[in-house]
Amino acid sequence: MGKVTGFLEIPRRDRGYQPVDERIRHWDEFVIPLSDEELKQQAARCMDCGIPYCHNGCPINNQIPDWNDLTYRGDWKTAIENLHTTNNFPDITGRVCPAPCEAACTLYLEDIPVTIKTVECQLADHAWEQGWIVPKPPAKKTGKRVAIVGSGPAGLAAAQQLARVGHEVHVYEKNKYPGGLLRYGIPDFKLNKKIVERRVQQMEKEGVTFHTGVHVGVDLSIKSLLDEFDAVLMAGGSEKPRDLPIPGRDLHGIHFAMEFLTQANRRVSGEGLREGEEPITAEGKHVLVIGGGDTGSDCVGTSIRQGALSVTQVEILPKPPEREDKLLTWPNWPRKLRISTSQEEGAELMWSVRTEEFLGDEEGRVRAARMVKVDEKLQPIEGTDFELKADLVLLAMGFVHPVHEGMIEELGDALELDERGNVKADEITYQTSVPKLYVAGDMRRGQSLVVWAIREGRRAAAAIDEALMGETLLPR
Repeated sequence: MGKVTGFLEIPRRDRGYQPVDERIRHWDEFVIPLSDEELKQQAARCMDCGIPYCHNGCPINNQIPDWNDLTYRGDWKTAIENLHTTNNFPDITGRVCPAPCEAACTLYLEDIPVTIKTVECQLADHAWEQGWIVPKPPAKKTGKRVAIVGSGPAGLAAAQQLARVGHEVHVYEKNKYPGGLLRYGIPDFKLNKKIVERRVQQMEKEGVTFHTGVHVGVDLSIKSLLDEFDAVLMAGGSEKPRDLPIPGRDLHGIHFAMEFLTQANRRVSGEGLREGEEPITAEGKHVLVIGGGDTGSDCVGTSIRQGALSVTQVEILPKPPEREDKLLTWPNWPRKLRISTSQEEGAELMWSVRTEEFLGDEEGRVRAARMVKVDEKLQPIEGTDFELKADLVLLAMGFVHPVHEGMIEELGDALELDERGNVKADEITYQTSVPKLYVAGDMRRGQSLVVWAIREGRRAAAAIDEALMGETLLPR
């Protein structure tokens, strides 16, 4: 814990943000960090709550009271070492995680949880600045070779764990650079890509080999990897987007959110468009974002920075309550109204709205959407139809399962899927129905958070190491 009476004496204070009119003019991160002294004060608020529910709130079971106490006492080097025992990438989760740990904090019962996410992020950034985060290559090699398909958070976490115990690890990524959706899905204003790059460089020095621009299942068969390696881990994510099959869906100007976001990220990084790729931009357009989650919010912030004339975000579900019943929900993640930093930048938000039809012009381009309000059972309310002007529509309604075309299709009936279309495996062995083939992350459990993907990658790495060596010292 931190200071015994810290939570009584010190008010909660979190990081600030650049003003909206400043931050929408650039693509950089806009969070204003706390000073070192302020951070120590916030860490001091971690109380002796008896049962630290934050451990359960955090999918990777970060030892939050421990490193809060170390931060408060000024031993930041030991604090980051403790943090790294459960989390390979705290500098990433400290930026993009929604912090279920804070919702599980005992002080959240009073709406003043410990600023866990801020301490985590700034602790990691401070460690990089001090040179405390260095490559940790293995003392000896095992002679075992492991291939990992996908370099998102699950693949990266698994690769680092396996390389550090001496396995020869090869990561295959279909895009030009490693990182998966950390690099191509999350905008730079939320996660600067230098944060991802320095982790990749660290892992290369630990012995991980990255093969980029290689689409397994298209450029290279998954069966050839199974023949070549002692174990193969599929960590390709859940990339099949949920569609909206309504009249007018084939009009020009309607895109899946990830098509828009990945292209925007490549532009910002200087990678540019792929050969023959159609440019998708919000500049000078009325943008309609369908879907109220994080992906939709990223579309909002990106559209505003690209110069959209207007941005409207609609959600079919009813508006969440501004306050939840904590005695009913705590310490679980509550459904409550959350307005993202992107939504604060100028989007119009609508709840309980269903899209019925897309309307086009003479040239086959979308010009509007016909909407209707719905009741609590999501049924249309008679007489509430209205049109919403839109010449760019972004579908951000989540993902249904991994893309089956490619390596899943190649394996055919030999690879067992669950009822949702994900690759089937348990949380102990992470072993699929195909010998030597493992699966982790969204590809196994469905669309989820970065922190869940890190957990999956770490646990799968331990399972693979145990299968290859007969025992493992890797934590689960």
